[in-house]
Amino acid sequence: MQIRYVDIQNFKKLKACRIEFSNEKTIFVGANNSGKTSAMDALKKFLYQGNRKNFSTTDFTLSNWVDINRIGEQWEKASENTKELSLTINDWEEFLPSLDVWLKVEEDEIHHITHILPSLDWYGGNVGVRIRFEPKDLANLYKDYIAARKSVQEVTYLRETQKSEKSSNFELSPKDMRGFLEENLLKYFVIRSYTLDPQKLDTETTQPQTLGSEIEPFTGNPLNGLIRIDYISAQRGFADPDYKSSSDSEEGKLSSHGAQSLSLQLRAYYNNHLNPEKLPDASDIGALEAIHKAQREFDEKLKTDFRESIQELESLGYPGFSSPKITLSTQVKPMNSLDHKSAVQYDLIDNKSGDNSVPMKLPESHNGLGYQNLISMVFKLMSFRDDWMQVGKVSKQTTINQDNYIIPPLHLVFIEEPEAHLHAQVQQVFIRKAYDVLRSHDTLGSSSKFKTQMVVSTHSSHIAHETDFSSLRYFRRNIRPSSPVPTSSVVNLSNVFGDQTETKRFVTRYIKSVHCELLFADAVILVEGPAERMLLPQFIESDFSNLFSSYISILEIGGSHAHRLKALIEALGIHCLIITDLDCIEPRSGKAVFPEKNKNYITDNYTLKNWLPKIEKIDSLLDLDSPKKCIDDKNQSIRVAYQTPIKGVGEAKALATTFEDALAFENLDLFQGLEGNGLIKKFAEAIEYVGLDSISKPELLSEQFFNSLRGNPKKAEFALDLIYSKQFLDIKTPTYIYEGLQWLEQKVSNRTENTMQYKDREVLA
Repeated sequence: MQIRYVDIQNFKKLKACRIEFSNEKTIFVGANNSGKTSAMDALKKFLYQGNRKNFSTTDFTLSNWVDINRIGEQWEKASENTKELSLTINDWEEFLPSLDVWLKVEEDEIHHITHILPSLDWYGGNVGVRIRFEPKDLANLYKDYIAARKSVQEVTYLRETQKSEKSSNFELSPKDMRGFLEENLLKYFVIRSYTLDPQKLDTETTQPQTLGSEIEPFTGNPLNGLIRIDYISAQRGFADPDYKSSSDSEEGKLSSHGAQSLSLQLRAYYNNHLNPEKLPDASDIGALEAIHKAQREFDEKLKTDFRESIQELESLGYPGFSSPKITLSTQVKPMNSLDHKSAVQYDLIDNKSGDNSVPMKLPESHNGLGYQNLISMVFKLMSFRDDWMQVGKVSKQTTINQDNYIIPPLHLVFIEEPEAHLHAQVQQVFIRKAYDVLRSHDTLGSSSKFKTQMVVSTHSSHIAHETDFSSLRYFRRNIRPSSPVPTSSVVNLSNVFGDQTETKRFVTRYIKSVHCELLFADAVILVEGPAERMLLPQFIESDFSNLFSSYISILEIGGSHAHRLKALIEALGIHCLIITDLDCIEPRSGKAVFPEKNKNYITDNYTLKNWLPKIEKIDSLLDLDSPKKCIDDKNQSIRVAYQTPIKGVGEAKALATTFEDALAFENLDLFQGLEGNGLIKKFAEAIEYVGLDSISKPELLSEQFFNSLRGNPKKAEFALDLIYSKQFLDIKTPTYIYEGLQWLEQKVSNRTENTMQYKDREVLA
């Protein structure tokens, strides 16, 4: 048994999305404010019993409140007209937060799910449950809402009739349904669960099935006994050595989500699984004898040390007329020996020499935050696993408390942002080993009887890099002009390329080679070679402050391969600027030639021919207007930038063929006096050859630069020489790149403004 996918509806940014779960690890990736945290919150609040009382009005998709408030307005009108109103959940259904859980269950596991089967005709496959946050009693909600609104209207009328100059302007609450529910949500709303019909499951879209009015909710939680839920929160409280969790004072309780020191976690684990005083068995005899011996010897020591003091007290006839004897008795408890902040220590030097030197140790709070975080998370995973598998004492306690207890067949573990405080290599080690820790038990391993599924949300490209591409779920931001509120959808990256096996293999390998930064970026720039990749950040910092403050991924992929990323870029829905070269050739010979108009030359650049702008003729490319170099979609825009004619003196125009000579053309004064080798030297010599008035002879200089680029010059060395030069900060951005960056900055700024407006509305609401 395992979760196949979940459908989240009307929860925060997730208006309607489907998340497919991998068999083992499912990793949530995406840019900031893309919905990853919303998804984790939804899963925890609907599935984790302890979080169900944490629902608030901000958990509803923001745009839905317009329609929910409209329901309140209809109720008020009906009440004013004394019109009988039919109260039905159907009016609310499409606005209520819900989670559909679809389980893949084998036929021989039917004994686990008999209580949620939709019919007796089920023979294995999908089983679904909808968990919905809905009004508890519509009649009661209606009555109390109308009463509250009438009270507001009456007081408002009195204020209007008694209004004076000193009266302040303020609005009474509740003014609408949201205002009414703001303080009373859990009084009027409740979590209920319903069975879903596998025959109505739509595997092509995220459209949820409509519940029939005849379907009754379950009396309890139908997933109890089926799924064990554990989670590690992003807030783990390691920054402060004196941090105290709200659960720290509870003896033997291991918090799955709160911040706890490792000492407290160890103490809780010991109490649950190892404490010899709890339901002892044969393996505990030695420990109990040692405790008894220590207690007896300590009692004797106390008796000797306090003998004179007690005799002096007894000589006073104290404490009573019968003069009872005073006795001191100790109680040695292993749990108490772990009840201090230094229960866990780290050996700095291992004393293997056997001498009597004092060992060098430090308490856990004095170790690095990353090391603490790593050990703490791994220890929690071990505790989750052992609690699930009933390892040690906990099994006897469970048997006593619940005679019919059965280990749930599915263990679902959520981990939020495990990368906190961890450097790159440790992040990769953790995500590589975490699932193995959860399965490290004799009953588990590769067994299909008990399944473990781990869900991780992350902002770390290093964690994404270490994860199989098929396990990544990308949260795509959807910002539509027609809607004031942005929402998100989820892309299963394993489905992006369809049957294009070679393209999929290339892209997955390439994305891993650049550490998956693309999956977290606000926008992406695809560049032709190393020179563009190294110099582009300076262009952005110098001229485009808004772009510089955004997370822009710059990928060096070249014109011959950029088109392979087309499917992925479109699936991610992020803005993309492609900076590439003209690659002019003579069509019959296929030989690279200097670009000239009216020669019927064509481009050899696959991206220009087949992706954008889908034009092959050089003449057409050189004359193309800027608007025709981009594709604008509802959620993303893609633009191409390539060399265009550079104005010289009069009607003369220069034609560059690569980024390098375009850069030289627009920085002639700089290159003329620049010292260096390779291309820099060749460009300087070309400028000197043409003369000081090179700008008046652009055609001649173009040919000289073209000749300088023959023979595969070292372009990375060219960029490094420029970076090293004193004039580096004075370099002017080539016009075709400047125009492309200007376009991208506008697109990113528009998306940021929409997102910020949404966040402001959400905070103020």
